[in-house]
Amino acid sequence: MSLTLEDVSRRVGGQTHVDRVSLTLEPGSFNVLLGRTLAGKTSLMRLMAGLDQPSEGRILMQGEDVTGRQVRQRNVSMVYQQFINYPNHSVYANIASPLKIAGVGRQEVDRRVREVAEMLHIEHLLERTPLELSGGQQQRTAMARALVKDADLILFDEPLVNLDYKLREEFREELRTLFERRDCIAVYATTEPAEALALGGYTAVLHQGRLLQYGPTAEVYHRPATLTAAEMFSEPPINVLEGRVREGEVSFDSEVHFALDNDLAGLADGDYRFGVRPSHLAMTPRADDDLALDVAVELAEISGSETFLHVRNEHVALVAHLPGVHAFGVDEAIRLYFPVHRLYVFDGEGATVHVPRSAGAR
Repeated sequence: MSLTLEDVSRRVGGQTHVDRVSLTLEPGSFNVLLGRTLAGKTSLMRLMAGLDQPSEGRILMQGEDVTGRQVRQRNVSMVYQQFINYPNHSVYANIASPLKIAGVGRQEVDRRVREVAEMLHIEHLLERTPLELSGGQQQRTAMARALVKDADLILFDEPLVNLDYKLREEFREELRTLFERRDCIAVYATTEPAEALALGGYTAVLHQGRLLQYGPTAEVYHRPATLTAAEMFSEPPINVLEGRVREGEVSFDSEVHFALDNDLAGLADGDYRFGVRPSHLAMTPRADDDLALDVAVELAEISGSETFLHVRNEHVALVAHLPGVHAFGVDEAIRLYFPVHRLYVFDGEGATVHVPRSAGAR
């Protein structure tokens, strides 16, 4: 089954939640909706499910217009952030509930419940109630209930946000494996670029209710169509430096300038915005064309085995994503390097005019 949204909008009380989105999801595809809070991810999923109706546009399933069809008339399942289970029913009964509502025979219910429970490693918990389960086990139960229905469309609205890091990694791996064996369309909403990259498949980048870009996840990450898409698909956001090209040279200010190399040679004279990912900045040069910047430390955020280093000088403010733990004092003077051959270039309207040849390397 394919799912197509044709110029779909959703407005509520004068506010636009979804703005003229056109998108086609192919059968058997795993799709990520990536965007910050209030980007329109949940609103779009509710339109896909039939929980809400669009203010404009059409929704088609396998070419059939289902725009006015309610959720109960569509073969759809949805998993939410919260662990939504029936607290007084066993895990078995929770998983079986959509099948019983659909009138599936007892033997078939039993077969499918035990099959999906085994896939999600909760077959030994079937006689327990949700209150006897851990958070991860409760979410597995909710996911099993969505999967057992064998729906054409399964929607995951940030289902792992309430789980710890280790559990989230486990679930991501299992989800990829699980949907390799199913022919349905899966849609997974997240605010985290790293989660989108880990899940793979296809990614739709959303911002303020608009669809910025859709395609294979790695392609969207490495080749953003606009500066906004690059910022949405980067955590921390991609660093942006105002610069100009004149007579074969790039300059960011009177002191930082360099000659156009072969990679940037096609840029015409003019004003541009140059983007460099935080993970591409380093404390030591890694290539011959690395550009040195003298900066002062504003903040060093240590997260596990990584450091997010906020720095600035009188011309630029940058964030570097450094492996390892680095302790710096406030206002400490340091030198950072970034590779010219990894620069993205955007025009005055924010459209991408240059993607580095090394874009396939994270």
